Amino acid sequence: MRVDVLTLFPAMFDGPLNTSILKRAQADGHLDAQVHDIRAYTTDKHHTCDDTPFGGGAGMVMKIAPLAAAIEAISATDERPPHVIYLTPDGTTLTQAIAQELRTQPRLMLICGHYEGIDERVRTRYVHQELSIGDYVLTGGELAALVVIDAVTRLLDGVISADSLAEESHSDSLLEYPHYTRPAVWQEMDIPAVLRSGDHGAIARWRRLQRLERTFQRRPDLLAHAQLDKHDRAFLRSLGWHDPLWTERPPRKHTPKPLPEPSSARHDTAE
Repeated sequence: MRVDVLTLFPAMFDGPLNTSILKRAQADGHLDAQVHDIRAYTTDKHHTCDDTPFGGGAGMVMKIAPLAAAIEAISATDERPPHVIYLTPDGTTLTQAIAQELRTQPRLMLICGHYEGIDERVRTRYVHQELSIGDYVLTGGELAALVVIDAVTRLLDGVISADSLAEESHSDSLLEYPHYTRPAVWQEMDIPAVLRSGDHGAIARWRRLQRLERTFQRRPDLLAHAQLDKHDRAFLRSLGWHDPLWTERPPRKHTPKPLPEPSSARHDTAE
C-alpha cells in the first residue's frame, strides 16, 4: 500500500514512521509512506498556505491553490488513483471496521488540516472520505493521520500474524482479555490459577469470559455488533446485560386439573 501525507509539518512524521511496526512494514515492502510538504506547492516567496476567512471570524483557513496543486501533482506520480482522506474533527469517527475497509485500498492520500481547516472547495472537489479520531480538537491533522496509518498498516497482509490480529481488541467487537507474564507472583499479587493449569480448553474459556465481561463493563455499546452464541449471552445476562434477543418467559400459571367425576356405584339389592 502507498500512503501519501500532505502536511505543513513533515518533521512530525519522522519518528513514528521510522519506529517499530511502521518501520518494519516499509522495510518489508508492505507500506510505502511518503510525506509531502504543502508549502512546496506555493507560488509566492513567503510560501503562504493560509489566509483570512471570507465573512470574517477568528483564525485562518488553508488556501485552496497550494492544496489543489499538491493533490493533483502527487496523484499523478502513481498510476493508482488515491483514496483521498481529510482528517477533521467533524469527520466520521475512525473504527476498526473502517480500518479494515481502508486496508483494501491500494493507495491512500491523507490531508492534514490546520488552523480553522481547509477551504471547503478542496473537500468538495477532491476528498472522498473525512475521518476523525475522537470527539476532541487537535492542533492539526498530523497525529490523526499517524493513527490512521498505524491502524491500517497493522492489517496489511504479512505485517502482523493472523493469530495476533484475531485476538486483539475490536477485532470482533470485543475487548481483549487481561495479559500476564513472569513472575507468577508479584508483591502478593498472583496470576489467575487457570493460566498455569496447562488446560488449553479451560484457558480459552476463561479468556472468552474475560473478554465478554471487560467489554460489558467498559464498552457495552460494542456488544450490539459482536458475534455471540447462546453461552455468551447467558453469561452476559448473568452480569446484568440487557439481551435484546432475550424475552423472559412469564411464570407458568398452575391450573389444577379438574378431578374426575366419581363413578356411580351400583348397589344391587337382593330381593
